[in-house]
Amino acid sequence: MNTLSTFRFPEGTCIAQAQPPSGVPVTLESPGRAVMTDLTHVRAATIAPDMPLAQARQTMIHQGVRLLFVVSEMPCVDGLITSTDLEGERPMQVLNQRGAKYEDLIVADVMSPLASLDAIDLEELAHANVAKVVATLKQLGRRHMLVVQKAGGGHGPRVRGVISQTQIERQLGQSIDVVELAGNFAEISVSLAG
Repeated sequence: MNTLSTFRFPEGTCIAQAQPPSGVPVTLESPGRAVMTDLTHVRAATIAPDMPLAQARQTMIHQGVRLLFVVSEMPCVDGLITSTDLEGERPMQVLNQRGAKYEDLIVADVMSPLASLDAIDLEELAHANVAKVVATLKQLGRRHMLVVQKAGGGHGPRVRGVISQTQIERQLGQSIDVVELAGNFAEISVSLAG
């Protein structure tokens, strides 16, 4: 039988440490895909729609994310829930409507259904730069944006990636303000310089 050769660990063996991807720093002129989390490389963080909001918060903390895909049956997506959804007005609105307690709320009560979300096309993103991505986030007034790959190759349309304000800020090394509308590259550059 053909097997792999084995050996005993030498003293002083360490665990390999994850390294951030090296290379050229991200700028506003960088390709837009440079700021997309590619879900073919990074596993999507998910939660079921019937889970309590406290569980959604714990899952976000545990996974180190601010967005969870709401999934009833893998791999299809029902919607999204973000940290803003957990801490914003939505829980209070539902509580006031129902006269319920926060502990009674579930993900489905405050999530954004997939049909209500804006998305961008993967092919269009491939021809855009980071400045255009930032301008789109600002126009939408959102912290996250989904990237969709068109149907083809035996599959229907699918969410291929996520773009987040936090990741862009981390990669650019500066903050961006998504609530402010910016119409062009010059306005974005001014808001980043400020």
